[in-house]
Amino acid sequence: MATVKFDEATRLYPGNDKPSVDRLNIDIEDGEFLVLVGPSGCGKSTSLRMLAGLEEVNAGKIWIGDRDVTNLSPKDRDVAMVFQNYALYPHMTVADNMGFALKIAGVDKGEIRKRVEEAAKILDLEQYLERKPKALSGGQRQRVAMGRAIVRSPQVFLMDEPLSNLDAKLRVQTRTQIASLQRRLGVTTVYVTHDQVEAMTMGDRVAVLKDGLLMQCDTPRHMYDHPNNVFVAGFIGSPAMNLLDVDVTDGGVQVGGSKIPVERARLDSSSGKQVTLGVRPEDLELTTEGQGIPVTVDVVEELGADAYIYGSTNAKQHADFDESGAEVPERPFIARVDGRRPPAKGETVYLAPKSGHVHLFDAGSGQRLGD
Repeated sequence: MATVKFDEATRLYPGNDKPSVDRLNIDIEDGEFLVLVGPSGCGKSTSLRMLAGLEEVNAGKIWIGDRDVTNLSPKDRDVAMVFQNYALYPHMTVADNMGFALKIAGVDKGEIRKRVEEAAKILDLEQYLERKPKALSGGQRQRVAMGRAIVRSPQVFLMDEPLSNLDAKLRVQTRTQIASLQRRLGVTTVYVTHDQVEAMTMGDRVAVLKDGLLMQCDTPRHMYDHPNNVFVAGFIGSPAMNLLDVDVTDGGVQVGGSKIPVERARLDSSSGKQVTLGVRPEDLELTTEGQGIPVTVDVVEELGADAYIYGSTNAKQHADFDESGAEVPERPFIARVDGRRPPAKGETVYLAPKSGHVHLFDAGSGQRLGD
């Protein structure tokens, strides 16, 4: 077992002006399950491949335990990687696939068989050891790939979107198995995914990346309750947080027809007369007409006890222009309401944030204000 440290680690691909990973700093504890998450192209897989030794580190260092592995070859780092596409040898049996790395390393046949059988028992693969990969389901193949990593007894597990080829139901089931297995084995694990729900349910800590930069690294709960900036606020949470640009008024902020009281100290660090207000769908409640945020209901998603309303508001929203520069007149607005008495489609409702559940961000920098 070992700690992992990214120390100002940077990867700049030849011909690019901007680093794909820019001065990444993360300290991963011994036995911790850290998830790297972010949109496509944010640098999460590149960061993992730098740790594996599959990508060059152009600046900074990477440590595993007390060893500087920045310039070591992959085979000398004592890590095991689980890939998205399983990367199994089709002509080999499950047992041979799982033990292949040990065979190449010159481990005794008896020891290989012992380790393979132990891993197969952990992963419930004992009855499949003599089968070829083509005779297995996607979930079983992924467990074989996990077994191949386990038998090596590495210091660090590296997993690059290992569940993305599975269907939705199997993905939920398998992520539970992986998280449980990691806790039982106690091996330091770095896991890459683009699915923020997967990240929040599996990781001891989650690191959110955007454009090669680390936005926040925190526990799932703290990140959900205290996002560092607008990007993290909008990325973490399903459905996503609602974000609106609102005017600062005496003693609070003006939202639609209501003034929301906010402590003066939270607004003092704002760079202008507007701030970005964030409120999660579950932190809104219906209020009287003319008060709160006016929302025209487009779709009602009924889930039994709860319902989500998807609509639009004429209150000014964060990011009033799309990537091409065209004006966006209205952006979606989401709220969770009582599933037994949901509003009707086409109805205009008024929603107010619950006291103590308002997030504020600087309208210019996007950084969190206060607390």
